[in-house]
Amino acid sequence: MEAQPLLYTVKNKVASLVINREPQRNALTHETLSLFMRRLDEAEADSGVRAVAVSGAGEKAFCSGADLAGAAGGDMKKAFGDYAALLKRIVSFPKPTAAIVNGHCMAGGMGLMLACDIVIAKDTAKFGTPEANVGLWPMMIGALIYRNAPRKKAMEMMLLGKKMDAAQALDMGLVTRIVPPQKLAVEAEALLKELASKSPIGMKIGKRAFYEMQDMPFEKALDFLSGKIAEVAATEDAREGIMAFLEKRKPSFTGK
Repeated sequence: MEAQPLLYTVKNKVASLVINREPQRNALTHETLSLFMRRLDEAEADSGVRAVAVSGAGEKAFCSGADLAGAAGGDMKKAFGDYAALLKRIVSFPKPTAAIVNGHCMAGGMGLMLACDIVIAKDTAKFGTPEANVGLWPMMIGALIYRNAPRKKAMEMMLLGKKMDAAQALDMGLVTRIVPPQKLAVEAEALLKELASKSPIGMKIGKRAFYEMQDMPFEKALDFLSGKIAEVAATEDAREGIMAFLEKRKPSFTGK
């Protein structure tokens, strides 16, 4: 029986999505994209899931981008549209997401990584947008690169198509933190445990507000966010969190 190209498990309030195509360096296929969308729907609907982790199988690659060999001769416009839809889905996902970069992250893998809220990576990982080297251009990925990295740095990376190391990716703001390979699993588990401990409703309102206001003029953003903090403050979780703080105990959030 052929292995599933995307593995999905739920443990300790964290849903893990693992691209399971190690021999192909976890390249994305149409099937993988469809499974991603389906599993994200499951994770959103599951009240027991409070955070989502995205990673790749093995030690060599997080994701090498699109499976160009498999895509040849197919409906490229639909494939690109499905990939764009997945990036939008991850960015707007109401629960916190973290990319656990276990190996090299290239091309479409960069978009998958940058769509997540937090990125923790091995300090031995390599990153890049090599599309220019084969006559292409990192189109949809560019929308995320420009929102995470300085413009000139981003343009140099996309124009030259060269690989960068983890330290350079960290300096550009493409990843949140880098750790030695032997510490990745422990650091990722601690991060996800902390994310899963937060208020689900607070995270949902906060994430949506953050992304909605990012392109607003300053004064409009402040007015918008003043309304959103009032919305968060009216939740049961906010009242529980404040009470727990005053009583010097851990809060028990219910997502209401």
